[in-house]
Amino acid sequence: MARSLDPQLRQQLAARLQYYRDMGIHDFYRRQGGGEIAEVTDDMPKRKTQSTALVDAPDEIEPLSLESRPQETVRDVEAELSAIREDIGDCRRCRLCKGRKNIVFGTGNIHAELMFVGEGPGADEDEQGLPFVGRAGQLLNNMIAAMGLRREDVYIANVVKCRPPGNRTPERDECETCMPFLMRQVAAIRPKVIVALGATAAKNLLAINSPMAELRGRWYEFRPGVDSLGRHDPTAPAVKLAVTYHPAFLLRDPRQKKETWKDLQMVMKFLGLKKTAT
Repeated sequence: MARSLDPQLRQQLAARLQYYRDMGIHDFYRRQGGGEIAEVTDDMPKRKTQSTALVDAPDEIEPLSLESRPQETVRDVEAELSAIREDIGDCRRCRLCKGRKNIVFGTGNIHAELMFVGEGPGADEDEQGLPFVGRAGQLLNNMIAAMGLRREDVYIANVVKCRPPGNRTPERDECETCMPFLMRQVAAIRPKVIVALGATAAKNLLAINSPMAELRGRWYEFRPGVDSLGRHDPTAPAVKLAVTYHPAFLLRDPRQKKETWKDLQMVMKFLGLKKTAT
């Protein structure tokens, strides 16, 4: 026979059940027997997160059905990226807008495990509105192929989305203006690994002012710190970040290709990619 509950106790029990749901615990088991129901109070010690919880539930409350359990929200990454691009608009936030032909947003697999981040668009990129399509882009394509991947398997973006005049290095305020959009892209795509191409990308992503020789050859834990909407999110998943030379630098100094390959092999090992080049 079902037992009636005091309204206040019912409210407290409902709050306790909601507490477990908020922790991600959705399976509840009812203890059988004639024991009295322990009063649930706000000052009861909270349990650590676990897969299931054992609580004293009254006979008149039925176990949660699958239909009544909260369902995980299905993310629409394409829509998230489209919203970021829409927020950028016809950007006039910094001086790089002067003289540009196209904003170079990013391209590739929106569900990619691997993301490359460069410095900024060059002349070919500004013309086509796509990152890494010139000579440096062709070399990057070869680097990706050496890893056993295709360009369409990865996602590619830059720190700044407009071409700096004369392909100069983006200045600090220009990078700071564009970085929030890049962080939102990272939050939307959620790659397992980011490869920072060159010192500008590495220093802006890591906020570390160190030479390339010190930045390379190790892993960093990187968090975008925001969600795809740009809202502060300190719980955003961590991403592994590695640093290597920019393809444009390798065109000027091919001797560093061997060192770059070492960096890419480190990434391949982490992602479980089979070695295809030496």
